[in-house]
Amino acid sequence: MHTYRAAIPTADILHLEDNNMHRANRYIASLFLTAALAAPVALMAIPAPQEDHNRNRVYDKEHKDYHNWDDNENKAWGQYLSENHKSSHEYAKASNKEQSQYWNYRHAHPDKD
Repeated sequence: MHTYRAAIPTADILHLEDNNMHRANRYIASLFLTAALAAPVALMAIPAPQEDHNRNRVYDKEHKDYHNWDDNENKAWGQYLSENHKSSHEYAKASNKEQSQYWNYRHAHPDKD
């Protein structure tokens, strides 16, 4: 049994290889162009760090928010300690667990405006 192979001229083979190279170059160029256009947009989406103009801010890790520590918050801290039968001490000296419990309390008992 004979198998017949079509004879492909050398010029056509070179043309196909050249076409594949151009296709690969266009693909790579489009990837670079996409990256170049997307990079500034991605950088704009990154949240900017908040300025430290108010040094009396406290971060609530569990609720992922900030609270201004002022006279009102100091009063709420005293009320929290009293309601939970805890001895009076500064918030900064409280354990991480107690601070977390306090913010849970504050989110459950917001200020009445």
